[in-house]
Amino acid sequence: MSTKACITKQAKGLSIFEKYLTVWVILCIAGGITLGKVAPGVAKFLDGLAIYVDRAPVVSVPIAVCLFFMMYPIMVKIDFTEVLKAGKSIKPVGLTLLVNWAIKPFTMYAISLFFLGTVFYGLIGPEAVDYVKMPFGLDLKVGAAYGVGSVVIQDGVKMLEVPLWRSYLAGCILLGIAPCTAMVLVWGYLAKGNDGHTLVMVAINSLTMLFLYGPLGGLLLGVGRLPVPWQALLLSISIYVALPLAAGILSRKIIISAKGELWFKEKFLHFLTPITIIALLITLVLLFSFKGEVILANPLTIIWIAVPLFIQTNLIFWLGYGLARKMNLSYEDASPSAMIGASNHFEVAIATATMLFGLSSGAALATVVGVLIEVPVMLLLVKICLKTKGWFNPDFPDKLMEKK
Repeated sequence: MSTKACITKQAKGLSIFEKYLTVWVILCIAGGITLGKVAPGVAKFLDGLAIYVDRAPVVSVPIAVCLFFMMYPIMVKIDFTEVLKAGKSIKPVGLTLLVNWAIKPFTMYAISLFFLGTVFYGLIGPEAVDYVKMPFGLDLKVGAAYGVGSVVIQDGVKMLEVPLWRSYLAGCILLGIAPCTAMVLVWGYLAKGNDGHTLVMVAINSLTMLFLYGPLGGLLLGVGRLPVPWQALLLSISIYVALPLAAGILSRKIIISAKGELWFKEKFLHFLTPITIIALLITLVLLFSFKGEVILANPLTIIWIAVPLFIQTNLIFWLGYGLARKMNLSYEDASPSAMIGASNHFEVAIATATMLFGLSSGAALATVVGVLIEVPVMLLLVKICLKTKGWFNPDFPDKLMEKK
C-alpha cells in the first residue's frame, strides 16, 4: 500500500515531552529571550558561529548541530526500501507541488500586501523608509528612481531608499517562495505521518527550489531577475538534510549488520526516541536568544509582520489538508502534505534577504519573524492533525499501534 508508514517499529518513548510539548516550547522561548537579554555577548558569539556566503550567514553552526540531532533519529528509523514506494504515490506528491509552487507564493504576496500595505499601513508609517542594498549589477546616480525607491547616500554608501512596509513585504515574499526542506521532517514525525512521503517531498522541493526560487522571487518582488542564491541553497540543503540522511542510512546498515535488527529496534531506537524533541527545545533556546534583542526592540513591528504570516500558514495548511481529504488520501499522507506547504525554509529566506537587501533591512527582519512564529504555529497544526486523524481513515489508531 502506497501510504504504508516507512518507519521502523519502536518503543513508546519519553511521553512527558510529547504530552507537555507546548509547555516546554513556551518555557524555551522565554528562556531564549531571557538569555539574549541577560547575556547578549554569549548569544552574539553563538550567532556569529556561521558559514557565510557573500557575507550572508547561510548556516548557523550551533543550529546545524541541533538540527542534525533533530533529523538523525528520524532518518535512521526510516526503512529506505519503502521510500521508493512513497515516491510512486502520485496524488500526495502532486498535491504538495501544487500547493507549494502554484498557490502558496501568491497567497503570501496577497495577504502580506493587504495587511502591510493597507491594514497596518498607518501604524507602520506612510513616511517610514528603509535603506536597502543596491540591486546586483546596478550603479545608478544619486537621486535616480528605481521601482518604488530612489538612490541616496547613507553613511557614505549608495543605498536604495524604499517605503518601510514594502521592505517588510519583500521579506514575507522570500518566506513564501521557500518551502520547508528540513524542519518539516520533525513536524511529520510528531504528527505520525508517512515519513517516506515527507522525505520524498523534501528531495523534490530541494530540487524545485533551484529552478523556481529565482523566477518566482523576481516576479513577486518586482525587482527584475532575482539572483538565485545557488551556494546558499545547496549548502543549506546539504547540511540540514543530506548530512543527517546519509548518516541515518549508513549507521542503520552498520548497526543492523553488527547487532541484528531486534537489538536495533528494541535498544538503539528506544535510546534515540527523546533526542529529536530535546534537540528541538535546545534549538528554540538558541534561536530566541539570537533574536531576543530584536524582539524586545521591535515588539509592535513583530506583531504587524506576524499577523499575515500566521494567517498565511493556517490558510495553506487547511487548503492542503482539505484538498487531501477531497482526494481521499490517507491521514499518513495528508498530514505531511499539508504541513510541507505550511512551513517555510527560513534559513534560505534569511540568507537571501541579507544578500539582497542587507542585514539591517526590514526584509531581513521579516524573515526573522518567520522563525519566531514557525515553531509554535507548526506545533499547533501538529496537534490539530492528531485530533482530526479520524477524518481520513477511521482505522488509524490500529495503524498507529503498528508503528509503535
